[in-house]
Amino acid sequence: MNRAPAEPAQRPAAAGAPRGLELRHLRYFAAVADAGTFTRAAERLFIAQPTLSQQIQRLEQIAGTPLLQRRRDGVRLTAAGTVLLDAARDVLPAVDHAVAQTRQAAGLSRPRLRLVPPADLPDSLAVQATCRLRSAADAGQVAITWLETPLDEQFSPIRQRRADAGLGWLTASPDTLPAPLEAMSLAEFEPDVWIPSSHPAARSGVIGLDELAGLDVIHGPRRASPATHDRWLQVLRAVNPRFEFTDPPVRHSLPMALALAATASPPAAILTGPAALAGPPPGVTRLPRPAGTGDMTRAGIAGHPLTATAALIWNGDLPRPLQQILFDTAGSVTPPPASPPPAAARPGQHHAAEPISGGTPARAGSRN
Repeated sequence: MNRAPAEPAQRPAAAGAPRGLELRHLRYFAAVADAGTFTRAAERLFIAQPTLSQQIQRLEQIAGTPLLQRRRDGVRLTAAGTVLLDAARDVLPAVDHAVAQTRQAAGLSRPRLRLVPPADLPDSLAVQATCRLRSAADAGQVAITWLETPLDEQFSPIRQRRADAGLGWLTASPDTLPAPLEAMSLAEFEPDVWIPSSHPAARSGVIGLDELAGLDVIHGPRRASPATHDRWLQVLRAVNPRFEFTDPPVRHSLPMALALAATASPPAAILTGPAALAGPPPGVTRLPRPAGTGDMTRAGIAGHPLTATAALIWNGDLPRPLQQILFDTAGSVTPPPASPPPAAARPGQHHAAEPISGGTPARAGSRN
């Protein structure tokens, strides 16, 4: 009696990525999460919005669960979407980095440094730092890619390896930086404070923190610089727990903001972003009074309680030649000339650039 040939046993599905998942699905998904809407994400990806929507739907079919909540004002990640986005943040940069290393090993491209440009550093410092960075990269035969992405207080794009380095603000001890971030300070800054000329502190040119916390203070908006906004709000709330900043009516025009603050009822104070060197050495001549200040007077805050350190931050896992470029840049940047606080304010001491890090202290001389 003839027997039918035995059918091969079915093998269990291999563990790993779901069948049909492609890197483009993860790239599209991350782009939508970053942009907040399908329209903006499609524009950044240079693809049609229907195509993007179809690919996200395909990804949700592969995952077996919704990843995004569609809303009128954009999209929001589901709990499952948050998990997948975190994984995509690890996978995509790792793949891109591996391809770049492969091309470099084959002599097809130069090493590349992905940098986040400064969004709100003083112009003179930002321009000097970027120019020095470009010169150091050219000398080291390294290509630079500028990434337009916001830096939060945790420097997430750098920590998650979506960027290699960036220029931003440190508002706390460098020991609080999450590993493997490292940083090197460029200069310490503090905000300018403008108060009504009728305020008692206008005569001395120095206002106490408790006095400032009792005023209506215009500063922000938060999205412009979350790190300094949140840190300074915390300092002022330590004096007045009910303190809140008021968003500026005109963000990009200080003279207009001063005029509106002077005519407010009651008059308000204005706190700028980090603009002046914190506690400059004595003997520096104060800059002339800007035009269009109305009935507002510039003052210093007693004790310099609100400060932020402009710093170059990078991922400590970078190859040493790339880190050396960052060291050379930070070491060559000099603090820009700035207007000191009023003479009555207590002068501080400025320290030259020195290496600081969230893990093992980084020293320029230790790099090969």
